[in-house]
Order: sequence, then C-alpha cells, then structure tokens
Amino acid sequence: MPKAPDTATGGDSTDDKAAGAKPAKTGKKTPAKAAPPAPDGAPAPRHGGGAAYNVVCVAQAGRLALESILFVASFRETNPDFPGQVLIAEPQPGPRWSTDPRLPGDIRDWLEAEGAQIVPFENHLFGESYPHGNKIEMLAALPDAPFVFFDTDTLFLGPLAQARFDFDRPAASMRREGSWPEPPLYGPGYTEIWKALYDRFGLEGFETTLDLSQPDEFWARYLYFNAGWFFGRDPRAFGARFAEYARVIRDETPDELACQSLDPWLDQIALPLVIHALGGGRPGPELDGLDGDLTCHYRTLPLLYARESDRAVAVLEAVAAPNRRKRFLRESEAMRKLVYQGKGQKIRAAFDRDRLPAREHVIRNTIRRMGLWLR
Repeated sequence: MPKAPDTATGGDSTDDKAAGAKPAKTGKKTPAKAAPPAPDGAPAPRHGGGAAYNVVCVAQAGRLALESILFVASFRETNPDFPGQVLIAEPQPGPRWSTDPRLPGDIRDWLEAEGAQIVPFENHLFGESYPHGNKIEMLAALPDAPFVFFDTDTLFLGPLAQARFDFDRPAASMRREGSWPEPPLYGPGYTEIWKALYDRFGLEGFETTLDLSQPDEFWARYLYFNAGWFFGRDPRAFGARFAEYARVIRDETPDELACQSLDPWLDQIALPLVIHALGGGRPGPELDGLDGDLTCHYRTLPLLYARESDRAVAVLEAVAAPNRRKRFLRESEAMRKLVYQGKGQKIRAAFDRDRLPAREHVIRNTIRRMGLWLR
C-alpha cells in the first residue's frame, strides 16, 4: 500500500497540542462478526442495559487511516458482543481540501470487513485549515441514535458495557490541562472570558458550571474538556449547536477573547457550551473507565510506551500482531520501530510509571534524546 500523505489530524483532540499537556488520569483471535449495519436513521440496538448507541471516530488518508485499524481492532477484541454500530466518519473531497481526504481503498475494505460502517460527510465550515473541525461537522451525517465519539488515537481495553452513559446528560473527557484561555496580565480573567461566551449564546446558569472546590480564577474551576471523547443523545442536534457555536466564536469573536488564540483550541472552547446547553456537565464516577480501565487515549505511540498502563501496551501489541493488520500498520515508521522491532520497550524501560515527570515536555525530550520520538 503506498503511504498516504499525513495531511490531517482530524482525530486528535486539541488539548493534545499543548507541549506540556499533563493527563489527569492515568494468541491470535478471530474478529467478532458485527451486527449488520442499521439503515440511516434507524436506532442502534440496546447495549449494556443502557440506551442504544453507536461508537464513532473520524478517519481519512494519512496517519488517521492507520490509527483507525488499531481503533477498530482493539474495539472488536474487547467488545465482541457489542451490538451497536462502529462508525468511521470520512471527510469527502471538496473545495476545503487541497487533496482527496478519503481513506485508501484497501484500508476502507479492511474496516468494512471488520464490521465498521463508513459514514461520508461534507465540510462546509472547516476542512484542511482546521481538521479538528471534522469531529464537529461529521455529527450531521450520523444515524439518528445516541453516539459516543472517540478520537481515532484511542485503544479499547475493556467492554464499554461497564461504562454507564446517560445520554440525557452529555459529558466529555476530563483528561485535560489548562490549555485555554491564557488571560492577559491586566484582564480579562477566566471568569470574564468564559462568562462572555455563555452570554453570547444566551446560556443561563454559568455559575452552576463552576467547580467551587477550585479557587477563583484558576482554570480548573471552569467547565473545560478534552475533546478526545464526548457523547450525546441526538448527533444532529449536538452537531448543529457545536457547528454554530464554533462558527460564531471564530467569525464573530467576542471582545473578551481578542487576545486569545482560537487555533487549535476552537473545538474545546465550544464543547463546554454545547454540553451545558444540552443539560450536561462533568462526567460522574460511572464513566471513570474512560481514560482508565476501558479506554486509552494514547495520542502518540512513544507516549503510550512511556506512560500508559501495562494493559494498554499488551492490547496494542496483541492487536497489531496478526498479518492481516500488520500489512497496513508496518507502513508507519512508529509502528515498525516501536512495536514490530521492539524499540517501544526501550522507551518503557526509561520511565517509572509511578513517578512520571509532571510536565509532558520532559517526557517528550527524553524520548527525543533516545531518537525514538516518532509519529
């Protein structure tokens, strides 16, 4: 398979772009046969005693295509009885892309053979200039059923049936740092910046979003998420609000945000507003398995080997082993050197997972000095 150009990062959460991001949490098998695809607009089957839902990620030519193989393979291995749909949202060619963003045909065929359903979508607001917007625009194309979105650089470690989603109370990942905003010395501060956004969209109850256990004017007091996973009941209603809020923030930026950078943070600026507007908030303990025992948002393979659990490493290496996957994955230099040549274990041996550096850039720099910082 010719190596596709890595032209997009549509599956990454924007919080992952912070150089110092610190997480808040730290035998060959036959793939299970998936349930047949539900017609567009049909409800997904019920699962785990909760509401019916679909699992979705974004994939396209380049790195995300290979990550989608690990995504689907790990999901099928750890969720063999999941009766819902695994949806792969795929941006389509158009004026907002300089090259064709669609998946390579052989990878598309592999994903479909594993039971994943490819969902094409059009970019009307974003595209190549802001690929993080893919996770916003793809929502309009999803079937009419509750959804859980995950960034493509996610491994599944256990059955999602153990997570209890309340789709009437949407939430998102709390594995984030204080990446936005960066209040100027003389103001406006955190409260004024965030309240300006709630006021701009006519959202009441700003005070109810505050975590009063955190000090005033400290970033963690305010509702802020990593967009690495989020969920809701109605993908089209969620997506319409998400797209409108992001568009207005970008094109009609409130004065209080005049000194703030919106790229790459735009999706994570709009996401708390959407979740609050739809009656949601911070996730409860029933979702602790996300970014925990059930899922791993690894972001890059070097970081996975440096700091993630033994279970995450074992799942990665197991799902990457079969030749039917290896023939694609070995096109990635990171997969080839870290997984297949075993050099990821050198990274792992260089770090004590119980005493990791407080700042991620220290981890990155250590790996760079080893010559193993590979995407």
